[in-house]
Amino acid sequence: MFGNYLIGLREGLEASLVVCILIAYLVKTGRRDALRPIWIGIGIAIAIALSFGFGLEYGSQEMTFKAQEALGGSLSIVAVGLVTWMVFWMRRTARHLKKELHGKLDAALQMGTGALVATAFLAVGREGLETALFVWASVRASQDGTHAPLIGVLLGIATAVVLGWLFYRGAVRINLAKFFTWTGGMLVIVAAGVLAYGVHDLQEANLLPGLTRTAFDISSTIPPDSWYGTLLKGVFNFQPDPTVFQSVVWVVYLVPTLALFLAPVGFGRSAGGGVSEQKATDEKAGSGDSGGGRSGGSDGAVAGDQRVRDGARGAGGRTVGEPE
Repeated sequence: MFGNYLIGLREGLEASLVVCILIAYLVKTGRRDALRPIWIGIGIAIAIALSFGFGLEYGSQEMTFKAQEALGGSLSIVAVGLVTWMVFWMRRTARHLKKELHGKLDAALQMGTGALVATAFLAVGREGLETALFVWASVRASQDGTHAPLIGVLLGIATAVVLGWLFYRGAVRINLAKFFTWTGGMLVIVAAGVLAYGVHDLQEANLLPGLTRTAFDISSTIPPDSWYGTLLKGVFNFQPDPTVFQSVVWVVYLVPTLALFLAPVGFGRSAGGGVSEQKATDEKAGSGDSGGGRSGGSDGAVAGDQRVRDGARGAGGRTVGEPE
């Protein structure tokens, strides 16, 4: 249930932030007349996401067992790919999301009502479809026979809606960079379990080999029907008797993905290269200032001060009350 709550919270909060940014911008610019098309676009996006989720759930019930397993396994892998892309995309662009949406909204305002509806639909629809697909895959993976996974998702979405409203009202301040980093890391762990279960589905559909080759079996130590076995299953999609293929896929996905996600922003750039570039810039500035006397020194100090201010602005995360 916690894993599904996390999915609903994170995806719902992304959508809530998008809605808050769009509405706040229109209100502040005096374009309340454009709010109706925005809400229409949001409503269409929600309706399509719900229809997609219901279609996955009830459409798959008419299939044969192997067809269900093949579809479930394939869509689980697709869902993991989309969620992985989403968490990395949000980590990279969260600081500039507001500016990006404002630019799209300005262009839509010039084009008319249809463009406003499309802008809101596309902004919210992506999160909605991703949520529906990943929740469906996660619920299939949990297989606890209860409504707990669905309840977890709904509670997460409800929490996200409340937080979005509080952001809009300026009643809550939160460091979004840290929030999306922590929840994104936890979501990667959940996605690893969904991916492993998707592989198991494909093995049961005879599309992948190794169904009978078990990596280990600790069912006697962690019984699946115990409270802690149920907790591990619900949070991490833990399986006490995975196949060798499942275990390999789980490790190969989780370790590098989590390491890259938690690495500092800008990881991969050469620190030496950055120092060399800065030295070259300083030397060029120094050669340009030689002979400039007092005026050149003053200009250099101003430029240096500007660099310090720019560095300070880019150094940390962003704590927000109103979405940035």
